[in-house]
Amino acid sequence: MMLAVQRSAVRGTAAAPPSKSHTHRAFILAALADGESVVSSPLLGEDTCATLDAVAALGAAVSRRGDDVVICGGGLHAPEKVIDCKNSGTSMRILAGVAAQIAGTTSFTGDASLCSRPMKPLLDALTDLGVAVTAADGGCAPFSVTGPATGGCVHIRGDISSQFISALLIGAPLSGRELNIHLTTPLTSRPYAEMTIAAMQRRGVSVITTGDGFIVPADQSYRPVPVTVGGDFSSAAFLFAAGALAGDVCVTNLDPADPQGDKMFIDLLERLGAAVSRGPDGTVRAGRGELRAADVNLADAPDLFPIAAVLATCCCGTTKLYGAAHLRFKESDRIRSTALFLRDMGADITETDDGCIIRGPCPLHGAKVTTFGDHRIMMAAAVAGLIADGTTVIDDPGCCAVSYPAFVADMQALGADMRYI
Repeated sequence: MMLAVQRSAVRGTAAAPPSKSHTHRAFILAALADGESVVSSPLLGEDTCATLDAVAALGAAVSRRGDDVVICGGGLHAPEKVIDCKNSGTSMRILAGVAAQIAGTTSFTGDASLCSRPMKPLLDALTDLGVAVTAADGGCAPFSVTGPATGGCVHIRGDISSQFISALLIGAPLSGRELNIHLTTPLTSRPYAEMTIAAMQRRGVSVITTGDGFIVPADQSYRPVPVTVGGDFSSAAFLFAAGALAGDVCVTNLDPADPQGDKMFIDLLERLGAAVSRGPDGTVRAGRGELRAADVNLADAPDLFPIAAVLATCCCGTTKLYGAAHLRFKESDRIRSTALFLRDMGADITETDDGCIIRGPCPLHGAKVTTFGDHRIMMAAAVAGLIADGTTVIDDPGCCAVSYPAFVADMQALGADMRYI
């Protein structure tokens, strides 16, 4: 099945789906807390369901209560079966940090894409903490960790993935000892680490930020707390972009105080010249305006790259997107995947090591888009199809279920001409 997109206008209101990042953390931290935690309004996508299955395999009791997920945590143990994280890097990385603090051996695998993504910096850090690690060539999955960790000080790169840091932070309280994390390179996607720290603190665990990393003090434990998962600014970016390029869209279910780094997309829209208005209730409306080029540093919000590149094709002048070299190690090489589909659609785009340069405005035309199974490529291409002449045909539209299962339905409700073929 493929998705055909025609030039069309969008108008109306849509609710941002629940945050994937918050849902992962809510499920994992609930499993680590001794007692019952209720997670309300979680995102039940392919990635977060992989996390839910994994915490159940580690010994947490998982059940559904209406739209809520109830997790009774504590007393985790090494599972009898291999944990299959499917396509979810967040699941694999954070749970590897958890498993490292559990006695026994825990094995991880995933799909072909996930098994090609970097794990070595985290696995090396776990080895330095006294964990026995066996891994495939190059330090990728499949791999096994045998805990518990015995050390309390570790050095790790911060420029590959903030998920490595979140993994070490979240697992640390299980040891009962202080953990001192020293970053040997600057931390990319820092807001995701800050999101992790905020979630830990809400559950009673303090984290100290130092000049070169973080310290998790000794003798702390997680307490169960009820959590309502807020809206996802990463997913909302596609709705905002659709409004800015093809009409007028109001997005609800967003908390402006949320630490998600991708909320910078709203400021970016204003900077580029889109019509943006913010309501007192947290709603944000995006509409068309005269878009102008800018240099945009995406180091703290790399997931925005594909949809920011689509916006840039409609900007007058030369736009440079930079600071996101680690995008080459996502579900796909997102820099190359984005450049490929936009070039096929007529964009004047040049790849760089850490982003791209787009000379606009670029009249787009329909093309056949290969998503490489990457949900953000799929959704960015669908938004681009709204302003392209002719038909844009997108392979594997179902891959958006990773983060935004209702994406096509929500876009259709706004008036987008999208249909499965």
